[in-house]
Amino acid sequence: QVQLVESGGGLVQAGGSLRLSCKASGNIFSINTMGWYRQAPGKQRELVATITSSSTNYADSVTGRFAISRDNAENTMYLQMNSLKPEDTAVYYCNANLKTSRLGVRKDSWGQGTQVTVSS
Repeated sequence: QVQLVESGGGLVQAGGSLRLSCKASGNIFSINTMGWYRQAPGKQRELVATITSSSTNYADSVTGRFAISRDNAENTMYLQMNSLKPEDTAVYYCNANLKTSRLGVRKDSWGQGTQVTVSS
């Protein structure tokens, strides 16, 4: 069993900052890509940023404002969010593409989400 637990969400004024964390635990053999996604009310879930061992990728809407990072030793991923805007308001979800054994197939695991609200 694998668990992803997000933390760090909250209410912040426009222009402010927040740092999200995602801790993966359980029966993990290896983690490939990790990523942050978000879903605003009435909208589809969208990619925010992803990170592998060698690269990062950002949605155009957050490039230059958000920074994704990970601590492989702790199976933890972070999202530093600066210059937040009201349109960043959403539930933010953590995703990890991982294997639970050496010969197993890679599967996606998701966290329960953490609310980020940016007031104008």
